[in-house]
Amino acid sequence: MIPIMELLTRCPWCGTDPLYVAYHDTEWGVPLYDDQQLFEFLLLEGAQAGLSWITILRKRENYRRAFDQFDPHKIAHYDEAKIASLLQDEGIVRNRLKVRGFVQNSRAYLDLVAAEGSFSQWLWQFVDGRPQRNQLASMADALPETAVSRALSKALKQRGFTFVGPTIIYAFMQATGMVNDHLVSCFRYEEISNEQ
Repeated sequence: MIPIMELLTRCPWCGTDPLYVAYHDTEWGVPLYDDQQLFEFLLLEGAQAGLSWITILRKRENYRRAFDQFDPHKIAHYDEAKIASLLQDEGIVRNRLKVRGFVQNSRAYLDLVAAEGSFSQWLWQFVDGRPQRNQLASMADALPETAVSRALSKALKQRGFTFVGPTIIYAFMQATGMVNDHLVSCFRYEEISNEQ
């Protein structure tokens, strides 16, 4: 007998890799409102630039270890010695600009939260506080960026963030449920829509 999970229709991008399938089924597209989790996703999406998401997903626990569980207060105080040691860590993507970007984004995040009170509320205002629900019939219908991701990207850059181009930000919006881009044929599309 075929397990029921194998009979479900999913977005084709997750393939059959168990880690990717679990991520698709339990995390991707679920609306996130927790400042800490949103911050982690923002940094990881920036780390992904030029790479595949599965590469970062496989290294996520290493990133959590290396970057103090994504504590922005700690990362914001990383000095050159700490950055140099991170660039020797084989568990993460050892890209100097990206590692420095984590530090810069931590500082920008702390400044934003000090000014606005909540990273989550500030982000979600770009979609009027509610997930945007697209109706994608196929992966060909998915956009690499939108007017909203361009506006959010611009606002983040003005706040001092880096690695936040409109395509990266749209991927961030998809991952954190600011937009539901599961295909309408995917079992998660209606599940997530009904949870909202």
